[in-house]
Amino acid sequence: MEATKKILELNAFDMNTAEGLSAEVTSLVKRRKETFGPASMLFYERPLNLVRGEGVWLHDADGTRYLDAYNNVPSVGHCHPRVVEAVSHQFGALNTHTRYLYSNIYTYAERLLGTMPGAVSNIVFTCTGSESADFALRVARAVTGGTGFIVTDNAYHGNTSAVTEISPSSASAEPRPPYVRVVAAPDTYREKIEKVGPRLANDVRAAIAKMAADGIRFAGFIADSIFSSDGVFPGEPGFLQETLEAVHEAGGLYIADEVQPGFGRTGEKMWGFDRHGLVPDMVVMGKPMGNGFPMGGVAIKPDLLKAFGAKSGYFNTFGGNPVAAAAGLAVLDVLEGEGLQQNSLETGAYLRTEIRIAGADGGCVGDVRGSGLYIGVDIVKDRQSREPDRGMAETIVNGMRDRNILIGIAGGHGNVLKIRPPLCFTREHADIFIEGLKGALADAS
Repeated sequence: MEATKKILELNAFDMNTAEGLSAEVTSLVKRRKETFGPASMLFYERPLNLVRGEGVWLHDADGTRYLDAYNNVPSVGHCHPRVVEAVSHQFGALNTHTRYLYSNIYTYAERLLGTMPGAVSNIVFTCTGSESADFALRVARAVTGGTGFIVTDNAYHGNTSAVTEISPSSASAEPRPPYVRVVAAPDTYREKIEKVGPRLANDVRAAIAKMAADGIRFAGFIADSIFSSDGVFPGEPGFLQETLEAVHEAGGLYIADEVQPGFGRTGEKMWGFDRHGLVPDMVVMGKPMGNGFPMGGVAIKPDLLKAFGAKSGYFNTFGGNPVAAAAGLAVLDVLEGEGLQQNSLETGAYLRTEIRIAGADGGCVGDVRGSGLYIGVDIVKDRQSREPDRGMAETIVNGMRDRNILIGIAGGHGNVLKIRPPLCFTREHADIFIEGLKGALADAS
């Protein structure tokens, strides 16, 4: 198999190559390189120069319209008018920090917590998913007295120093610290489905035991319940229950990272963890909660927050500010009012079926999996060996871009097509997507 790819290497544009680009794009790439430095990432062999977004569409400066089947941050659609109006109105009235009282943040907290399990009834607001994950790690260490965390082998949870340590897919060249242990992700394509849950739980138990043997006390397990960076593995509902039990048996905390699978994206439930019937100790959230407005949060069991507060303090100057609350409330209104969770369920099922049909004739589409509007397409060299084919995946992604359709890449081998459009993506858009995919597959074969 090909070597493991880090997240910033997937579908990346080489800023040293500008052949065939327009004069305007070449100029922008030059300015970006001079100001951002050489480590900044752009997507696709030919980068996009975007000027406007609306719903599931992105518009280039040259007038080209792209179907966005990639961006989960504008969860209810680019520039949704209800979110834009709410943010603009609140920004014109008041925006300040959280050491003052203002009512809309409590309205938002009450509504958001109303979608969680009853035991998870407190919330701490931040500005980003990375801050949220960082706070969750702090709580786990303070409450358990441990330092050790377990993650899957190509997980991504954010980019603070602490969170980068638990993100094996990040581009960091630093060695992983001894208090972070990895277990194999639940690869439901290359592993028997009935074995996935017990195997993952046993791997977690073994990692905990190895930590203890090395003198490291276990603090917690953190997982994105659709295992998106690992290659999009939703699995059968319920398979994570044994892992949660193993974590609790060892005195650790289970942290559900819902930045990607949350807010109705998986279709079946509001939250990815809820597909599995889990009651996590903490739930990490990020930018999709505000449709891209910078906000994040950690929903948490009250006893854990109380225990943390007795030992430590936390404040986030602008986490939960009035404008963020307005954005969050508007997103909840749109999710409910436009039936986007149900749309995610129905359109996602339709799209997966049509992708399977489109890929049936060739040999490179090995597996199509997902839940709701989060879909992974495993691109392989042949269906018998199931060997990942990164080169083919990159060719297909850029072939889709040439047909004005945007998708991404996931997985440790960079061979899984990552499809996660805004939740207003309908069957009409799915049909456009399928026609583009058929052409990209034909050209790539």
